[in-house]
Amino acid sequence: MKKAEVKTDEMRAEYDFSKGVRGKYAKQYAEGTNVVILEPDIVREFPTAESVNQALRSLIPVISSHR
Repeated sequence: MKKAEVKTDEMRAEYDFSKGVRGKYAKQYAEGTNVVILEPDIVREFPTAESVNQALRSLIPVISSHR
């Protein structure tokens, strides 16, 4: 079985970037993000980013008092 030859120097005709905005997400990207992978049992208890953040914020005073 032969692999299909891929031309990497040509853009497909269906790709249209004529209305694209250069740097649209540059500031957001520069600020960075933190990606955390949660185990399935944790996701069942905290299904949204908001619920995770709320739980972690409630632990800040406890952690701070033990430092």
